[in-house]
Amino acid sequence: MKNSILLFISIIWMGFSANLFAQSTDNSSDTTYRLSTGDSISVTVFDEPELGLKEAQITDEGTISVPLLGQVEVQGKTVPEVEALLTKLFGDDYLKKPSVSVSIAEYRPFYINGEVKRPGSYPFRTKMTVQIAVTIAGGFTERASKSNIYLLNQAQHSERKKVDLNALVKPGDVITVEESFF
Repeated sequence: MKNSILLFISIIWMGFSANLFAQSTDNSSDTTYRLSTGDSISVTVFDEPELGLKEAQITDEGTISVPLLGQVEVQGKTVPEVEALLTKLFGDDYLKKPSVSVSIAEYRPFYINGEVKRPGSYPFRTKMTVQIAVTIAGGFTERASKSNIYLLNQAQHSERKKVDLNALVKPGDVITVEESFF
């Protein structure tokens, strides 16, 4: 009986640990995700509500406009890096011990084209797979090849690669569903 309980607890712990590991390796988490054009962020400066931003979209130049600071370059930075940068900039000339919090208000969209019913750009959702993206785009057309799907990750400037329906999609990715010949 004691061994059965220990085995049960071990199995539960392994499942819990695997779930934590999967969450920590999610590429869209705020600590590893790199901001880019089209993302919107929220900035809170504690005890200074007039300095915060409810939703600031990152411009084509990779900047956001921040009260007192003007245009601040955020493209290519993670959320913690932007927090540190804004804390430093506010602390240099304006505030004593500023406390800044930054979060992603909205991710840049992903794009899907080819043999789907409604190709175009769509809002990104965390933990999105190609299957979910195809569903959002109205599903496959009658001529779609479910085995010839390609993904281009624009953030990494990589070449397009063949993927399956379980592949994870990231913000800014371009999914192409090829036509089937049979």
